[in-house]
Amino acid sequence: MASERVSERAFFGVSTLLFAASAAATIVWCASMSAMGGMPMPGGWTMSMAWMRMPGQTWAGAAASFLGMWVVMMVAMMLPSLVPMLWRYRQAVGRTGETRLDWLAALVGVGYFFVWTAFGMAAFPLGVALTAVEMRLPALARAAPIAGGVVVLIAGALQFTAWKERHLSCCREAPGCDCTLAADAGTAWRHGLRLGLHCSHCCAGLMAILLVMGVMDLRAMVVMAAAITVERLAPAGERVARAIGAVVVGAGLFLTARAAGLG
Repeated sequence: MASERVSERAFFGVSTLLFAASAAATIVWCASMSAMGGMPMPGGWTMSMAWMRMPGQTWAGAAASFLGMWVVMMVAMMLPSLVPMLWRYRQAVGRTGETRLDWLAALVGVGYFFVWTAFGMAAFPLGVALTAVEMRLPALARAAPIAGGVVVLIAGALQFTAWKERHLSCCREAPGCDCTLAADAGTAWRHGLRLGLHCSHCCAGLMAILLVMGVMDLRAMVVMAAAITVERLAPAGERVARAIGAVVVGAGLFLTARAAGLG
């Protein structure tokens, strides 16, 4: 029992330190991006510098910088909801008599964040391409605020779907979503990938809001991270998700109306 308590304190202690480090790095990065400002665009909005190269920077360097920022940001945003899942994994594998619990749990975490890294690798070229088109076509840039409001509206509507409920249940490890796990590296890696895929599907709407509102907007980041964490950890997660959806739908309607000049 004493060794279990030591192991538990070590697990949560390391998780807390990792979260603190990633959150601090994210805050510094956001402050740096905010200091650079943005590019004013037709339609009265500002283009984020996250999708642009810095002077003297290659596109490969810009992509690497974005990806590094993205991974650190994902750790800060997702770790609060991931830690309980990792702890349950350690408990399940520990019942088999396996002693390499920390190593296997770390491998699950790496698999999980590998999925989010792939998500960032896909988001960057899409963001760069959309930025280039908006800079060349002022009419499209003027329509961006309305499009952003519509994206927020759709993201809110997704919170009410059975698709969202299914993936949220798996993220919360509801009965039937998981399988018996063997205590080996390959199973740990696949389990992490599976958790990451369910999580990325579950968070797709909320992450779309973050990308639309500003990928390095610290306020939007905190709000999205809080929403993701609460719907994962609250006792009635499905009802919480629908409540979040109602708020997001209202925000989407407001943003769309304001962009269309109706409010």
